[in-house]
Amino acid sequence: MNTTAQLLASDPGFIRTADNTRLFYRDWGQGAPLVFMTGWTLNSQMWAYQMEPLSRLGCRCIAYDRRAHGRSGDPGRGYDYDTLADDLDAVLRTLDLSGVTLVGHSIASGEIVRYLSRHGSARIARVVLVAPAATPFLLKTADNPNGIDGELFEAGRAEMRRSFFDWIEAHAVPYFMPDTSRAAIDWTIRMMLETSLEAALELARVQANTDFRAELAEVRVPTLVLHGDRDASAPLELTGRPTARLIEGAMLKVYEGAPHGLYFTHAEKLNRDLLAFLQAPRA
Repeated sequence: MNTTAQLLASDPGFIRTADNTRLFYRDWGQGAPLVFMTGWTLNSQMWAYQMEPLSRLGCRCIAYDRRAHGRSGDPGRGYDYDTLADDLDAVLRTLDLSGVTLVGHSIASGEIVRYLSRHGSARIARVVLVAPAATPFLLKTADNPNGIDGELFEAGRAEMRRSFFDWIEAHAVPYFMPDTSRAAIDWTIRMMLETSLEAALELARVQANTDFRAELAEVRVPTLVLHGDRDASAPLELTGRPTARLIEGAMLKVYEGAPHGLYFTHAEKLNRDLLAFLQAPRA
């Protein structure tokens, strides 16, 4: 048995990162590999309504809990894009994946772009950015006048420090559709509260302050950007549209009336678009 197989057999359901953090992962189905990456403070459960149907349709669907999220280890460190990109690399290398389609929601757009700039695209066939919320650059600066004032970001983090529960509740409804059930909202809140407050705060800070514009211009894999025009968490004109514009050859599909949580509210449409993108010939 080789080293990778021995490691997986000795600790089933978990992958060890370079700093020995245990990452919980789900691995369903066989076929073309899709690696699903989660939104801020969410975990691999969020992708259930993609992984279950797609794994029945000839795809191997893999999702993992980011460090300090869900069932993964909480090391109290590594809440930066370089480390998170290295964690993704550990997943791909440990499972020996190639021809991968990376599917990232929200903050994971930054993890994917940093992975490509840091580790290259040898294992990656395609990228799908779902409601990207980290790219290109969120903070208002002299050369990014359409960004958001840094004081607003800090005020939001201050609210989280006072009561993360109340902050989540105040933002829960706009994350979905007006007719989304309370059960679905509570399901999401439970996931968010499984993330350490330290990680939530630090990732929110890093997300707001990291400039991915130069890295996006270097992406050279087929890329699909899916974004709702009613996204209150990551407005289309601030994130999705300029992200697609900066990636050479990227395709942008705008979902009319869709919010940030479109992986749930528009799951069937999202799944159809994922399958179509997988089956399209590479340029």
